[in-house]
Amino acid sequence: MPTISVKRDLLFKALNQSFSEEEFSFLCFDFGLELDDVTSEKQMLIKEQGASVAKDASDDVIYRIEVPANRYDLLCLEGLTIALLVFQNKIQYPNYKAIVPSDQKLMQTLQIKSDTKKIRPYALAAVLRDITFTSDSYASFIDLQDKLHQNLARRRTLVAIGTHDLDTIQGPFIYDALPPDQIKFKPLNQEKEYTGHEIMELYANHAQLKQYLPIIKDSPVYPVIKDSNGVVLSLPPIINGHHSRITLNTKNVFIEVTATDLHKANIVLDTIVTAFSYHCKNQFTCETCEVISPDGSKRRTPSFHYRKEVINIKKLNKYIGIKEEAGKLANLLTRMCLSSKSTGGSDIVVKVPPTRHDILHPVDIYEDAAIAYGYNNISKSIPKTNCFAEQQPLNKLTNDLRHQIAQSGFTEVLTFSLCSREDISSKLRQPFDESSVVIVDNPKTLDFQVVRTTLLPGLLKSVSYNKGAPLPIKLFEISDVVLLDPSEETGAKNVRRLCAVYYDKKSGFEIIHGLLDRIMQLLEVPWTREAGYYIEGVEDETFFPKRSARIIYRGKAIGKLGIVHPEVISAFELSMPCSALEIDLEQFL
Repeated sequence: MPTISVKRDLLFKALNQSFSEEEFSFLCFDFGLELDDVTSEKQMLIKEQGASVAKDASDDVIYRIEVPANRYDLLCLEGLTIALLVFQNKIQYPNYKAIVPSDQKLMQTLQIKSDTKKIRPYALAAVLRDITFTSDSYASFIDLQDKLHQNLARRRTLVAIGTHDLDTIQGPFIYDALPPDQIKFKPLNQEKEYTGHEIMELYANHAQLKQYLPIIKDSPVYPVIKDSNGVVLSLPPIINGHHSRITLNTKNVFIEVTATDLHKANIVLDTIVTAFSYHCKNQFTCETCEVISPDGSKRRTPSFHYRKEVINIKKLNKYIGIKEEAGKLANLLTRMCLSSKSTGGSDIVVKVPPTRHDILHPVDIYEDAAIAYGYNNISKSIPKTNCFAEQQPLNKLTNDLRHQIAQSGFTEVLTFSLCSREDISSKLRQPFDESSVVIVDNPKTLDFQVVRTTLLPGLLKSVSYNKGAPLPIKLFEISDVVLLDPSEETGAKNVRRLCAVYYDKKSGFEIIHGLLDRIMQLLEVPWTREAGYYIEGVEDETFFPKRSARIIYRGKAIGKLGIVHPEVISAFELSMPCSALEIDLEQFL
């Protein structure tokens, strides 16, 4: 689920109330959210980039809150604040309005040219009038755009947002698609003008923008938005122009949204405008724009469409498992930003606002009613149907082994599924094999770049974190690793493995070997070359020379064991000998 970061003091100020950490965590839980972490900008930078980068960072307390993936209205402080205040019955949910200028000649227009069909055919627009930005609300404005780009807009492939200082440009605006050499403007925060091709070269190695270049790079035409004077506002989905940049002094904001998916473009525009109309002089209103399509048809955006859903009380109670009257149910839904009224009969009329694009079906409304009621308040009942549960064979095998290995004196740990490239390659003295590794695109930290292909690094890290524990340290883990596999539907597969390490003043190879024999004894696998198992020496760079072996089961290699190489031990900040074992458990099913 997406995680938003909000400053605690700003949040409490907006809510007109202070909470303890525990109280706010309970409020989030009641509303269907989760307070994931309490941190600060400095702590986050130290964790992600190191102490040297974070020395000048802020110590302000930051709440990191997990929100449902389809609740786009909660992705910023403004939307979250309104939702929580409504949930606490402190305010009524705003009535958002898209207004037409009193003088229709002042209405901004955006004309879409026919060539845009070749690259990015849709565009929408809106204006936020008399808005007041502070440094915090401006940062929230930019952050919401980034989150929508990454989440709903699928990294700008479906939708791209452009925001501009309306007082620096002149409508009517034109959305066109031109050859790259015919586009020339000064990109945001640059000092000179560049053509379309030059912009591609300029941002080829840019940390954030390089990932968006392939969206249009190979197209014969690039999308571009200009004003009536020929000033380029943006080159979507790459970058805005410097001329119309937003500042803290901006009072009127022109918002343009270009897209390959019109439905998602409407959601994005509604989300941006409703969230930040909070800061307008005439709160919760925006000014419509007229969008002219290539065929001459016109529409005004945003429309702020409210719709009504009629919900049957009996069905709602049945789906949730409660027995409540219409008035109580209507109040529950109203607290979830769905203004509701009882018809006096067997139905409730629910008004779905333009912020709740996640409401697709009556079942979504039932879910909100259940959240407001409180899942912990629903009485438990025995299902009316009988069935017999049975463990998956692989899970049953691994659960049984966990108990037996623990009884052998080893302590179980659960480590992260994600790790760094170095953890599975250079630290283990192995080459990095991209053909078998699932790589995380655009990782947030260096510690989570790939999905693990072996359990050993996680165990060695666990030993490193517990070096002060009494010796010997005996750890094991039974979990999945992930390997690329083109034959699978997802392109990758999970493999259940067992890994164990023994760390002491002596290598303890015999302890690890004994654990292997005990596991095979429990699995009733005999020590034979034909139908059982045996080990044979093998050179593996992770292990000490001539001190490692592979495990053969029914003629197939299923794992390895040995004394860990001193360079590997040093790479994980350890100082004493260590032996390790890792085997594939799925071979025994």
